Amino acid sequence: MRTWGPLAAVCLGTFMLLLDVTIAIVALPDMARALDASLSDLQWVMDGYALALAALLLGVGAAADVLGRRRVHVVGVVVFAAASLLCGLATGPEMLVAARGLQGIGAAAMFATTLPLLGSVYQGKRRSVALGVWGAVSGAAAAVGPIAGGLLTDGPGWRWIFYVNLPVSVAAVWLTLRVVPESRGARGRRIDWAGTVTFAAFAGAVTYGAVRAGSHGWGESGTLLWFAGAVLALVCFVLVERRVADPLLDPRLFLRPAFSGVMAGSLAFNAAAFAAMAYTSIWLQTLLGMSPVRGGAVFLWLSLASFVVAAVGGRLLHGVSARLTIGVGLLLIGAGQFCMAFLDAGSSASALIPGLVLVGVGTGLVSPGIAGAALASVPAERSGMAGGAVNTFRQLGYALGIALFGTVLTSRMGDSLPQGAAHALAGGGAGALRGAFGEETLRAAFADGLNAVAVAAGATGVVAGLLVLALVRRPAVTQTSVTPGAPRTLTEETPVRRG
Repeated sequence: MRTWGPLAAVCLGTFMLLLDVTIAIVALPDMARALDASLSDLQWVMDGYALALAALLLGVGAAADVLGRRRVHVVGVVVFAAASLLCGLATGPEMLVAARGLQGIGAAAMFATTLPLLGSVYQGKRRSVALGVWGAVSGAAAAVGPIAGGLLTDGPGWRWIFYVNLPVSVAAVWLTLRVVPESRGARGRRIDWAGTVTFAAFAGAVTYGAVRAGSHGWGESGTLLWFAGAVLALVCFVLVERRVADPLLDPRLFLRPAFSGVMAGSLAFNAAAFAAMAYTSIWLQTLLGMSPVRGGAVFLWLSLASFVVAAVGGRLLHGVSARLTIGVGLLLIGAGQFCMAFLDAGSSASALIPGLVLVGVGTGLVSPGIAGAALASVPAERSGMAGGAVNTFRQLGYALGIALFGTVLTSRMGDSLPQGAAHALAGGGAGALRGAFGEETLRAAFADGLNAVAVAAGATGVVAGLLVLALVRRPAVTQTSVTPGAPRTLTEETPVRRG
């Protein structure tokens, strides 16, 4: 138990927090009906979690180095569990969105401390084994999310996608307190509160502006005000990070073309591969009449392709430049999205399969090596910072993708439907619109909207892939055992006796 118990404790928390990124996708139509939620509400159900996770990941990781990683991890699990209970008890969309944001705060505390905790316990070969297992669990969580969400939504109901976290959280806290030793970072570090606040303000303002643009327009004064606030917060963040002794993310790293290329790939990866799934799920259930389980099962094509390629590629692609695996992987994700841009009123779920397989193959190439490429693009003393930045940019990309693709969806639907009807249809309200519009009209409008989303996601993947191939010139070996990275290095550990 003492040998592999810490790995089990950390993997429990990691599986749970990553599962909640995608598990809600197939439950969105049921949530919309139960809570009378709008499209904007549904976007924030997904974005509230991802945004809080992205905005706080670097800051919480730095705080954990000072306060104690095990302590922060346990607090994160408790906050995550309490927020999950509130999600399940939500009586309206506002309460659900707020609880999802609180979930993201807990998830940030958990995610920021996972790899540093493993690094403080395991050394040498055991560390490699532990990181490999942890990486496999991380990949499995994303793959299982849609089908698990479908099973729970079809069975006891959508609220159970949150209630199921409660017993897992209890087990994770008990196991962590029992078998995981406390550890801290190097002495003398200070918590960069100013950097944490300004980055969170930037991420929140730019995402809110993108969501608002979908309902109010890109040129509307309120939308422009939010984007202006995001620019101001970003400038403040850069100025702060250039002055503090222990920055969350040193802006000078972006002067390195390889680092900038990997960060661009990280930002685009989750957006291009996964952000459109929420709207596809709504189409499958509200227009094609699929159950949550059948709708979730459609995405297994992506999950299985990703799993197989990642498993096989880890052996066959060892030693291949990460520039190639990431760049080509993003190009394949883009190609897969383009394959899904040919829907019409008569299309069925089978029209998505070729594209989903291609996206899965690309995901299987990108995911294992992207953090390793980030680590290889910076000096060794900045490796933890680079690893944390990868996770931050991935989650921020997902949040922005949800917001931007929702705007694209409703804008294209608006070509054939009134804007209010387009928003209602995109938010899962097809049933209420069938009395005013014919089935053919609704199906054609949603198909056109999804085609536009697929083109936008495909362009995101292709542009990011080309940037990676152009900028990541420094030779970097794919590091499959360090998939998502860590907010701090695994070598700057100061183990502390449990007590």
